[in-house]
Amino acid sequence: MKFTSTMTDGAALAEIGSRIASVRLARGLTQAALAEEAGVSLRTVSRLEAGAAATHLTAVLRVLRVLGLFENLEQLLPEPLTSPIEELEREGSARKRARFRKQQDRERGTWTWGEDE
Repeated sequence: MKFTSTMTDGAALAEIGSRIASVRLARGLTQAALAEEAGVSLRTVSRLEAGAAATHLTAVLRVLRVLGLFENLEQLLPEPLTSPIEELEREGSARKRARFRKQQDRERGTWTWGEDE
């Protein structure tokens, strides 16, 4: 089943639970083994796979980490894109060139093209 904006919360949770169960089974893990590796209770894994709404998000993250699916959250919540203008504003007024101050210019003398030599 594909996730859509018209999907109910219950249906979405059930689909997430079903997918987690499928990955767990494909990796040959029991619910108890997954729970132990993730540091959550067996009941939490069972409720997660059943699509129960009372599961804590940290438990979901732990289970995803054990199943090697944690990095897929990047696809779920990608970093917002910034425009080039926003990037420049974020950098602030960082100096791009060095410039002599007037006192340094006086100490160095007057600059010439080298024709006087």
